[in-house]
Amino acid sequence: MKLGTLKSDHLDGDLIVVSRDNQKAVRASHIAPSLREAVENWESTQQELKLLYDELNEGRCKKVFSLEPSLLHSPMPRTFGWADGSAYIHHIKLVRMARKAPLPETLETVPLMYQGGGDCFLAPTEDIPQVDFSHGTDFEGEVGVILGRVPMGVSAEEALKYIRLFVIINDVSLRGLIPEELKQGFGFFQSKPSSAFAPFAITPDELEEAYVAGRVHLPLEVEYNGQFFGKANAKEMHFHFGELIAHAAKTRDLGAGYIIGSGTVSNEDPNVGSSCLAEKRMIEKINEGEFKTPFMKVGDTIKIEMKNKKGENLFGTIFQKVAKKN
Repeated sequence: MKLGTLKSDHLDGDLIVVSRDNQKAVRASHIAPSLREAVENWESTQQELKLLYDELNEGRCKKVFSLEPSLLHSPMPRTFGWADGSAYIHHIKLVRMARKAPLPETLETVPLMYQGGGDCFLAPTEDIPQVDFSHGTDFEGEVGVILGRVPMGVSAEEALKYIRLFVIINDVSLRGLIPEELKQGFGFFQSKPSSAFAPFAITPDELEEAYVAGRVHLPLEVEYNGQFFGKANAKEMHFHFGELIAHAAKTRDLGAGYIIGSGTVSNEDPNVGSSCLAEKRMIEKINEGEFKTPFMKVGDTIKIEMKNKKGENLFGTIFQKVAKKN
């Protein structure tokens, strides 16, 4: 099924069930006020939400309304836990080269992960605020999962059972702040502002044959300022989602609604382009001896989607513009 959130006066927004074609929706507050609460009570809400989804797609629903993208928030406007992995080794190699940092010795055996701020995600069409161009605003196209409650010490294979929903993400990064922040030896903070999500979260069955062994076998389509930028296939994760979840849950339980990102989707094939500016800049440096593409400036736009083999837009669209933060 496909779920979304309407903007409202509530911090978590209002839960809706969305039609398979993304055109219509129906409120689901009688089942759960918000997606966060639906996931926290998944055992009791899942079946009712699925019945409502089937009724909506079969034309048997009352009080159906057409969707207006500007009224939609990220599927979960906030969560109590948000961690981002870096499951694509090609991306790690390029960004480490960009900041002249060595590769970790455990590159292929231990996932990289940081814990970000989940208290206020941006809406899928909300402006990306820019305080200063020197901060190096960058987009990062990713796939993510929303989890049920995960017990500490879960195995990688068992961890896959706790995936409730899939999402796609623009994990905004401030590249100009990252090197100095990491030099302090305590990880990301100021360099990782609020992320945005495409408007719809979908259950694994909506991916059909594209979901295999903890990976999504579909390209992530990225357009920058209206031009093709990348179509890297998400299947090339070195660490699958079960491994990322198990890594996060090694020494703690993960609460229901916890979100884990894949890291920037990246392929070694240069013909597929990139999912962030940092990669493109590093490829320019390697091939041409200098960085040519600047980081995002006020007025620049980013569009991120993922379509299945039938051309259906699974998650809806992230479309954001950079705006000056006063």
